[in-house]
Amino acid sequence: QVQLVESGGGLVQAGGSLRLSCAASGRTFSNYAMGWFRQAPGKEREFVAAISGSRTSTAYADSVKGRFTISRDNAYNTMYLQMNSLKPEDTAVYYCAASRTPDYYGTVYRQSNRYYYWGQGTQVTVSS
Repeated sequence: QVQLVESGGGLVQAGGSLRLSCAASGRTFSNYAMGWFRQAPGKEREFVAAISGSRTSTAYADSVKGRFTISRDNAYNTMYLQMNSLKPEDTAVYYCAASRTPDYYGTVYRQSNRYYYWGQGTQVTVSS
């Protein structure tokens, strides 16, 4: 059974940092495109960052570019999101996701419908 489990969320003051982790099990995701999304109360789920299976390509939402860094350690089947200079508007439930099939072309996906596997989410709250 494939599972993605996020961790690392919490409460932090504005300007602070958090590091989210997404641990995958049930399958090796080293060649799968993966991404982070977030959903704030009353808003639609939005793209945050994505990384290709080969780790050669990354993409970020304009709102987090320069503050967040996505990475992955394929040896540990884990993806990360380093979040620095956090703002109150970053408050949301953060979800990790993986594509349905492997990709060997360095593709990154911004659209949520390109992902098949999803975690349960981890809450990030940034106080002002």
